[in-house]
Amino acid sequence: MTQDTFPSWPESAARLVDVAAGRSPADMIVTGGIWVNVHTRETLPDNDIAIVAGRIAFVGPDASHCRGDETEIIEARGRHMIPGLCDAHMHIESGMLTPAEFARAVIPHGTTSMFTDPHEIANVLGLEGVRMMHDEALMQPVNIFTQMPSCAPSAPGMETTGFEISADDVAEAMTWPGIIGLGEMMNFPGVSNGDPQMLAEIAATQRSGKTVGGHYASPDLGHAFAAYVAGGPADDHEGTCEADAIARMRQGMRSMIRLGSAWYDVESQITAITEKGLDPRNMILCTDDCHSGTLVNEGHMNRVVRHAIDCGCDPLVALQMATINTATHFGLEREIGSLTPGRRADMILSSDLAALPIEVVIARGRVVAQDGVCLANCPHYDWPDRARETVRMARDLKADDFAVPAPEGANGVTANVIGVVENQAPTKALQFELPVTEGRVQATGEVCQIALVERHRGTGGVVNAFVSGFGYEGRMAMASTVAHDSHHMIVVGTDAEQMALAANRLRAVGGGIVIFRDGQELALVELPIAGLMSDSPAADVAAATQQMMHAMRDCGCTINNAYMQHSLLALVVIPELRISDLGLVDVRTFQFTDVIVS
Repeated sequence: MTQDTFPSWPESAARLVDVAAGRSPADMIVTGGIWVNVHTRETLPDNDIAIVAGRIAFVGPDASHCRGDETEIIEARGRHMIPGLCDAHMHIESGMLTPAEFARAVIPHGTTSMFTDPHEIANVLGLEGVRMMHDEALMQPVNIFTQMPSCAPSAPGMETTGFEISADDVAEAMTWPGIIGLGEMMNFPGVSNGDPQMLAEIAATQRSGKTVGGHYASPDLGHAFAAYVAGGPADDHEGTCEADAIARMRQGMRSMIRLGSAWYDVESQITAITEKGLDPRNMILCTDDCHSGTLVNEGHMNRVVRHAIDCGCDPLVALQMATINTATHFGLEREIGSLTPGRRADMILSSDLAALPIEVVIARGRVVAQDGVCLANCPHYDWPDRARETVRMARDLKADDFAVPAPEGANGVTANVIGVVENQAPTKALQFELPVTEGRVQATGEVCQIALVERHRGTGGVVNAFVSGFGYEGRMAMASTVAHDSHHMIVVGTDAEQMALAANRLRAVGGGIVIFRDGQELALVELPIAGLMSDSPAADVAAATQQMMHAMRDCGCTINNAYMQHSLLALVVIPELRISDLGLVDVRTFQFTDVIVS
């Protein structure tokens, strides 16, 4: 039963009432479990849950009156019955998987609801790409709610995208069945300054009664932040410290704290609850984002909940932050987020509330995973050729395309350099002294070269700059068509010839990630759909991703999940310094800045 065919509560009410009253048999009864009640923050032993038409009809100490000859009985055997976990903010494309394969990967980890913002594909394929993601999401056996992307480009005037999203696009999408709200409003200066288009998108969402997602990536908690909140965004996930979480909750926003593959922002913010004692109802857990390797080898929202518990959070509070808090925020408290009558029968059986082993997963009243194995069918959308032919480069590139010319007569220069910060999305604006050889500025030691290659319109444009923090050694390069959010091609390397090899390889395969060293290909992850995703099984993509991360380490990179850092170096809405197809951007001022200072 897919989301678009799943009957509403009113459509199911007569059957729910009859089963609860004992007049009709349940489809399924989970019996003898510990009921984890996230409304009251209690664990209640020796309870049963009766299910019919994919929804919960009865919860109580004895559901025998709901039992019929055909009723499926699942023995909980004293295990905890926990609501299915919800990921409040994430981008499926960052998993390198289509919605179907992403669902197949996370279902065994107990994730039964996801709130996804497909703004990655929006930048490549526009509203049509969003519709493709939305339609495949509705086909899945778990709940994938789509937020209409708000910012493509993320910062108008700072980058060029394949397509742009308009206020009319947002208004149209609000009529689609699976749209739950507006995706993260990344253009925070636009909102704070009263930009008419940003406010029109927010207004179209609010008129439809849906939730406006936030993204305030600035440390300024003064007037600019107040203006942003006044503009309408209802949540924010860009906080990195306790003060950020507190400021958002005090202003009536939900503070979304994330543990993804590379962003570790839970420990520094959850102290607002564990130490300051603030009301946890306004704090929500999310991933934003996990790549396929993390999903297959470490987990998804179960990983985030365990981490919150390890950080000192009460297990029941952590579960509230991953279930009912999320549901309430999106106006779905009567649909998901708890094990109570009328709600979708999305449930986990686990023998330990803190360690949270995911032993059985039930979604919409059907067993969809057991002991780490997905048992559900996750149907695929028929992705058209136009979604698979998006790497449009005018020509193969040469080493000369990656040259950074020095001022005439210079033997050395001072350069602005992007500084990668391990485990965080923000970068640092640094300056380094770099040598000059034959009129060209050279990457050296700690500093690598970075290039942004235009790949949407085939202009042949290449913007060059410098980056530090990866620790690469030898003659190497890494290229990727995943480059949030414009998703041009981003190339980082120590050698121009290797950079050209890597870029041309991705042109040939139609998108993905590749690493070259000394003329040899060390790893390739093919992402043929929009240059962002693969429709291959998650385990296969994870294996290729693992090889890619090993190759990065073999080239000298030691920072955690460096691929995620690589993919965000073009995100021109997160301070301090980023690269775009138009130049080097100082995100503190939203102004272009020169690569060479002097």
